Amino acid sequence: MPEPRLHRVGTLVYSRGALIQVMFWLLWGDFFFQLMESLPALIPLQLRWEGASDSTIGWLNSLPPFIGFFLFPMVGVQSDRHRGPLGRRRPYLLWCTAPVVLGLVLLGAAKQAGRLVHEAMLGVGVPGLTAAGCTIAWIALCVAIFVVFNAYIVQVFSCLVADVIPREVLGTYFGLYRGVGALGSLVFNRWILGWAETHTFHVYLLVALLYAAAFYLIVWRVKEGDYPPPPPKETKRGWRDVRRYFQECFSHPVYLSYYVITFFVWGALVPLGFLVFFGTKSGQLGYADTLGLTLRQFGEVKGWTLLITIPIYFVSGPFIDRFHPLRCVLAGLLLTSASYFCGYWFVQTAATLQIWWCVNQCAMAVYLVAVCALAPIVFPREQYGQFLSANVAFGYISLILLNPMIGRYFEAVRDYRRIFVLCGILTGLGSVACILLIRYWQQKNGALPPIEGMRGGRKLEAQPQPN
Repeated sequence: MPEPRLHRVGTLVYSRGALIQVMFWLLWGDFFFQLMESLPALIPLQLRWEGASDSTIGWLNSLPPFIGFFLFPMVGVQSDRHRGPLGRRRPYLLWCTAPVVLGLVLLGAAKQAGRLVHEAMLGVGVPGLTAAGCTIAWIALCVAIFVVFNAYIVQVFSCLVADVIPREVLGTYFGLYRGVGALGSLVFNRWILGWAETHTFHVYLLVALLYAAAFYLIVWRVKEGDYPPPPPKETKRGWRDVRRYFQECFSHPVYLSYYVITFFVWGALVPLGFLVFFGTKSGQLGYADTLGLTLRQFGEVKGWTLLITIPIYFVSGPFIDRFHPLRCVLAGLLLTSASYFCGYWFVQTAATLQIWWCVNQCAMAVYLVAVCALAPIVFPREQYGQFLSANVAFGYISLILLNPMIGRYFEAVRDYRRIFVLCGILTGLGSVACILLIRYWQQKNGALPPIEGMRGGRKLEAQPQPN
């Protein structure tokens, strides 16, 4: 009988059953992680309920990326260099989960806390404050707490996947990862979002506790392999470390092109964050007509867009392994950009919003799985956290710049339909960056491998890294 196939990544060796177990626990955590990551979508609504303008929402939305921009490079290098009984990734999941939960619970109690702060300020003779203003300030403070510790969770969780999942099944894993994540988002939008306005604290508390339980299970059940010792620390650090970081991360056009894709795709999330106001009510006088849905109806529409993408996530992984992630990233971006422009022209009712948003999310699903499978191929494994942090920094720069600009833009044009045009332009520019990435990749590594099943075809193999 043939020996059972073994899967290897670093010093880890899996049988088929052991690999399935590891993937199960990571996917289990991802379901509740996506539930948790859906909660910040409530923050613009909480701000609008307190009377905040588009500009205020935009400026406060730029706070998380501003903090993350400075924090993420440090997180990546820290986790790459850490060695301990739990490995180099899981300790950060263990330490940072509780503060993330605390930040979320405090966000859920923002309205009540704002009133208490307002009363306390009046009690000590501080005039000119309003309860709404105190609530907005409380939200900003809690967002900062959440972002600091969630920066570790987001990046370290991504790095853990690259460390424990073999490269030959990355496409399959990320297809399942995105599908399960979509299920988590579906549950939130279909069955939880409608309760957010009347039971805000309970929504935050429930989701935060479920997330904490799932991630502590990951720390317990997912084991890391052995890592080579990190490079020795130099006695003279500071600017020398910063210079080395920039030289390694930003000296090759392959890396830069990948980062630019992230810049534009993340930038498209900024106008998309205002879509809830187009789907429901603008909440502002003098704005163009919106669809006028209730928050529950909007959640149901968004839930359908997530439901229809789940099969695509599940089946796209093997196709991405076969066709190469670079090809699939470009196809997903081009289709996503086209669907945004169609949304501008054709969305007039809840039904048409649901149709074109579903088309958009199907195209985006292809991109999301492909780009996840592409990162471990492009970035060096031993410095994966470092390069991932550089990529995220580009995304954060986009959010920092565009959040206040988009807020001011909507105050000027007073028409949330322009969301679709802005998103279409930004994802279209991401397609241009992807074409450049393919060009630079071919110059360094030769032509993309032929598609499996065609003449001369072969499966995707690890590509040499740019020097």
